Amino acid sequence: MKRIYLSGPMTGLPHPNFPAFAAMTTSLRADGHTVTNHAELNPDGGSWNDCMRRDIAALVYCDTVATLPGWEHSKGACLEVLIAERLGMTVVNPNDLVSMG
Repeated sequence: MKRIYLSGPMTGLPHPNFPAFAAMTTSLRADGHTVTNHAELNPDGGSWNDCMRRDIAALVYCDTVATLPGWEHSKGACLEVLIAERLGMTVVNPNDLVSMG
């Protein structure tokens, strides 16, 4: 199984998109993947810079980045994907990792 960093938009979304992060994290973990979810890393929020520092530190220990819908409109998620690509990590749609069973 993979060690997955879940990336996606948060800023400006209702409940900072935590329900979408939680649902996908649950699905991926049920399939046996280890998931790092930046919503879990930053449950109390904080400044964008502080959150991104924690997120990037966690990202580098994963082998795959899975992107939630709308990631391409998120400054933070775009940065995470760029870092992942430059480090040679796999970037995927998380639905492609969830079993269809």
